[in-house]
Amino acid sequence: MIQSETLELLEWHRLCQHLATFAATKLGATAARHLKIPDSQSQSQQLLEQTKEIYQLETRLTTGLSFEGIQDIGDSLERAERSGILTGDELLAIATTLAGVRNLRRVIDNQEDLPILTELVADLRTYPELEQEIHRCIDERAQVTDRASQKLGEIRTDLRRLRSQITQKLQNILQAKSGAVQEQLITQRSDRFVIPVKAPQKDAIPGIVHDTSTSGATLYVEPNSIVPLGNQLRQIIRKEQAEEEAVRRALTELVAAVKPDLERLLAIATTLDLATARSRYSFWLGANPPRFIQRQDNEIITLRNLRHPLLVWQQQHEQGQPVVPVDLLISPQIRVVTITGPNTGGKTVTLKTLGLAALMAKVGLFVPAREPVEIPWFDQVLADIGDEQSLQQSLSTFSGHIRRISRILEALGSGEAEGEVPTSNSALVLLDEVGAGTDPVEGSALAIALLQYLANHAQLTIATTHFGELKALKYEDDRFENASVEFDESTLSPTYRLLWGIPGRSNALTIALRLGLKPEVVEEAKTQVGEATDEVNQVIAGLEAQRRRQETKAAEAQSLLQQAERLYKEVSAKAASLEERESSLRASQEITVKQAIAQAKGEIAQVIRHLQKGTPTAQEAQQATNALNQIGQQYQPATPAKPKAGFMPKVGDRVRVPKLGQIADVITAPNEDGELSVRFGLMKMTVKLQDVESLDGQKAEPIVKPKPAPAVVTPPPQSVPEIRTSQNTIDLRGKRVADAEYILDKAISEATGPVWIIHGYGTGKLRQGVHTFLQQHSRVNNYEPAEQADGGTGVTVAHIK
Repeated sequence: MIQSETLELLEWHRLCQHLATFAATKLGATAARHLKIPDSQSQSQQLLEQTKEIYQLETRLTTGLSFEGIQDIGDSLERAERSGILTGDELLAIATTLAGVRNLRRVIDNQEDLPILTELVADLRTYPELEQEIHRCIDERAQVTDRASQKLGEIRTDLRRLRSQITQKLQNILQAKSGAVQEQLITQRSDRFVIPVKAPQKDAIPGIVHDTSTSGATLYVEPNSIVPLGNQLRQIIRKEQAEEEAVRRALTELVAAVKPDLERLLAIATTLDLATARSRYSFWLGANPPRFIQRQDNEIITLRNLRHPLLVWQQQHEQGQPVVPVDLLISPQIRVVTITGPNTGGKTVTLKTLGLAALMAKVGLFVPAREPVEIPWFDQVLADIGDEQSLQQSLSTFSGHIRRISRILEALGSGEAEGEVPTSNSALVLLDEVGAGTDPVEGSALAIALLQYLANHAQLTIATTHFGELKALKYEDDRFENASVEFDESTLSPTYRLLWGIPGRSNALTIALRLGLKPEVVEEAKTQVGEATDEVNQVIAGLEAQRRRQETKAAEAQSLLQQAERLYKEVSAKAASLEERESSLRASQEITVKQAIAQAKGEIAQVIRHLQKGTPTAQEAQQATNALNQIGQQYQPATPAKPKAGFMPKVGDRVRVPKLGQIADVITAPNEDGELSVRFGLMKMTVKLQDVESLDGQKAEPIVKPKPAPAVVTPPPQSVPEIRTSQNTIDLRGKRVADAEYILDKAISEATGPVWIIHGYGTGKLRQGVHTFLQQHSRVNNYEPAEQADGGTGVTVAHIK
């Protein structure tokens, strides 16, 4: 009973109504409105995993998960099992549901990393053959089709023929008796074909009158000549109805035969829809997935920026006030938290927010708080919130609270041992205005005893109170903690912020004075309160002021940290940009060098080909030597400029740090390890001596020992291009591709340099075959067309590895 009372007090039904609006099917909406709260943590974890996977799946899909076609077919399945004949609409709903669930399974099966959903739909049977049979027999208007059975097709053929005969005869009568009819029209009355006849001339067309117009001027007459045809039509219609019923009965029997599988299919579709509703509602709330913690493992309850989900809905849909979040960080040893402060300060809202967060985590919903969301799994959530005054039961406010608290204690049961929380009952207890409604002295004593009992028998208790005595429990028992709601005295309004570690103080006299009550009355009230209370309030006020100063300093520190992070990102981005630019320059230089080498090789080859023509003379050899020397001088890399003399940075010098692309000030001189401290902007760092240079580009001199003189690297001798001879030239003209491949393979395996392959032009098949063979040969590095002087595209040069 207390469980249902708690759900009512927390307005759980309103949250379920909001959740139902995110469901896609009628079944899903019904399940959301009657949301069942799991009995074990494993069930809650399973529901949370479903929500996470649907959340992940819908972020991948462009249109979200579709439940189109899925309908509530539960009643139809029950009627089918009881041998009732399903209508065409019911059968069509079953077929569309089968198709809709099959599409769901297909979408899930096509995705990776969805183990929970994949397992859920793994054994799902959607009976495509049943769906096809229904669509074969039932059309989109839910009518039985002609192709459903041969007999039905023959009956409908007879019907069409008979209706055509009746219509033709009536047309003849209308033309022959045009003066007696009201209009040239054939209509029906009670499944009988009739024509409208003027009442004064009813004898002109003898027959049966089936209806009369409102004015009585028109009679709807079935001429005697078509009465036999009408009777015959009725008989055939009855046969048609009987055959349609036989078709629907056969389909119903097919449905009844697989009823258990269809019920399971419906249950899985509802589960998927409910999980999708939880995912979409969580996304709408901006909520995050909770993690269930174990407080006995010293894990802290962490709920930062926790918002009341019903107030979020009210703000979005009913233009309500902005929702002020609360922070709940509760250490593992804390069992009871007492919240004090003025009325309307948000104490009760805090209780309800925490209660709803615990329930949302249990049913697989995300919690509207900032990550990480860490909360225990509570066996029970029990609450005494609000005024239970009842005139019918003659209950006062105090009596109503005591009755409900008694039911809470009964639900908790007795503890296993003094000071130990039973492992079988990890409960969250929420008490609003504990001990209120009676004499303050007795009420505070009762509240203290009750909270001490709950500290022994419940995992966590949150209680609001106005009793000052409860604030002192924190200093007597380390399982107790104080919190208060903040009040702004300048505006005489609450800020709805929750302050931890500071008890709330009374603001009644301050508010009364600011609202215009005579000062002498307020001063007299202060004397009645007593000096001790006034001193306590002053201490609390000092603590609040100190807390505000600390928050201001923390905000300033956070701002500086963000500024430092931003500068670090800018420096990192500049360094990355410089590295990218350096890589780009290096790549372009490599391309330029390769082009120069290729051009030099070409010029050298021209010199060699010139020497190959005829018998070279001494003069021509000298000219070739001079040409090669000119080519060498032209493409010889320039001697790098000698670096400028080194320098030694001193304190106060400005130096450049090339790796960071920054100019920095030297703070400390280099030490014996060659390290110095520099500063740029707000950042200070230690760098190596070799990583800095002067503003004019001078590198620093090393301290320990001078850098060894760079070794003279002798550039590798330029490779002399191979010369085409009769030994490295193969003539394949006139050969077939197969024969050419054999010759090529032998020549390439014996070659030590380039091979010139003459294949000619012709149809191009031989050249294509040669190129294909060269692409696949392991010894061929690359191939290219020969120079124009060597045959151009009619000759291919293959370079051997």
